[in-house]
Amino acid sequence: MSVQELTPVRRRLPLVALFAANGISVCGTMMTFLAIPWFVLETTGSSAQTGLVAAVELIAVVASSALGGPMVARFGVRGASVLSDLLAALAVLAIPVLHLTVGLALWQLVLLVAVLGLSRAPGETARASAVPDLAALGGTPLERAASAADGASRAAKMVGPLLAGVLIAVTGAAEVLFVDAATFLASALLVGLFVPGDRTGDTQPSRGMRAYLADLRAGIGYLRRDRLIGAITLMLMATNMMDAAVYSVLLPRYAKDVLGSSVALGVITGVFGGAALLGTLLYGWLGPRLPRWPVYTVAFLAVGAPKQLLLLAEPGLFALVAGMAVIGLLCGAINPILSVVEYERIPEDQRPVVFGVTAAGCAAGMPVGTVLAGLSVDHLGLAVTMWLAGGLYLVATLCPLVFRVWRRMDRIK
Repeated sequence: MSVQELTPVRRRLPLVALFAANGISVCGTMMTFLAIPWFVLETTGSSAQTGLVAAVELIAVVASSALGGPMVARFGVRGASVLSDLLAALAVLAIPVLHLTVGLALWQLVLLVAVLGLSRAPGETARASAVPDLAALGGTPLERAASAADGASRAAKMVGPLLAGVLIAVTGAAEVLFVDAATFLASALLVGLFVPGDRTGDTQPSRGMRAYLADLRAGIGYLRRDRLIGAITLMLMATNMMDAAVYSVLLPRYAKDVLGSSVALGVITGVFGGAALLGTLLYGWLGPRLPRWPVYTVAFLAVGAPKQLLLLAEPGLFALVAGMAVIGLLCGAINPILSVVEYERIPEDQRPVVFGVTAAGCAAGMPVGTVLAGLSVDHLGLAVTMWLAGGLYLVATLCPLVFRVWRRMDRIK
C-alpha cells in the first residue's frame, strides 16, 4: 500500500507512537534522576558521592551523544531507539535486583549508571531526528510536531517525578527502579511495533571506526559553519551544567534538609514539568505567529537565576510550587523554538550526525556541574552553592541579548 492510500489515522500513527515512546522513556529517565540520588543520599549521606554517581552517568551520556548520530546512521531510527531502551532497562533493573539480593557496592552502582548513561543518547537522537519525516508523513505542520514532541517529554517530566516521589516514600528508592525498567521496555515495544524502519539503518552496510570518526568530524564541521547552531550548543552546555547541578545534587539535598520529604521533591519537579507542558502547548498554538528570538530570550532569562533565588528564599512548599509553576510555564517555549530552528537549518541527511554532536556538546558540562555541586555543598554549604549556580546561569542566559548571531533564529539562513 502506498503512502497516498493510507488513511489519515494510519499516516499519523507512527508519529503518535514516537511521541508516546519518547514520553514513556523520558518518564523512566526522570524517575531515575530522583531515585538514584535519593538512594545514594540515604545509604551514604554524602553530597560528594551523590555528585560522583550523577557525574559518571552524565560522562557516559556525553560519550554516547558523540556516537549517537553515527549509531542512528548505522542502525536506523527504529533500531537505535529499541536497542537504547533495552540496554537502559537491563541496567536499571540490575540495581534493585543486586541491592535486594546480594547487596550493591558503590562501584557496582557507578558501573550500572555508566551503562545507563551510555544507553540514553542514541535513542533520544534517533527519536528527535525522526520527527520531521514522520510529521510530513502525517501531514502535521513542523511547529506543531515539534511542540507535540516536547509536550510529550514535558508531560513525562511532570508525571515521572511525582510518581517517583510518592513511590520512594511508600516503597523506597531502590524499588522504584523496577518501574523505571518497565517504562524503557514499553518504549522499546512501541517503537518496534509502530515506527517504520528507515532506509539508512535497513540497508547501510556495517561501518568501521573510521566511518564513525568521519561522521563526527562532519558534525563538528557543521557547527563551525553554522554560527547560530554553534552558539546554541555552547549556551546549552553552560545552562545544562547548572541544571544538572540543581536536579542531581541541589534539589535532592534541599528536599532532604529543608523540606524533609521525597514527596515534596517530586511535587516541585512535577509541577514545574506540568507547567512547562502547558507552556509548550501554548507555544504550539501561538508559536507560528510569534517571533522566536524575543520569546526564547525572555523565557530563558526567567528560567535560570529566578529559580535559584526562589529556592534560596525558602518561602514554604506552597509558595515554592506556585513560583515553579510560573517559571515552568515560561520554560515551555524554549525547546520547541530550538527544535524548529534546528529542523529548518540542518539538512535532512546530516541531522542524525549533527544532532549527536550537538547533544554531546550540550551535555559536556553536566558531569562537571554535578561533581562541583557535590563538593561545593559539602565544603561551602547549600546556600552558597545555589548563589554560585544562579549567578553563572544568569551570565549564560544574557548571551542572546548581547550577541547578534541569535537574531538569526527568525530566519532559516
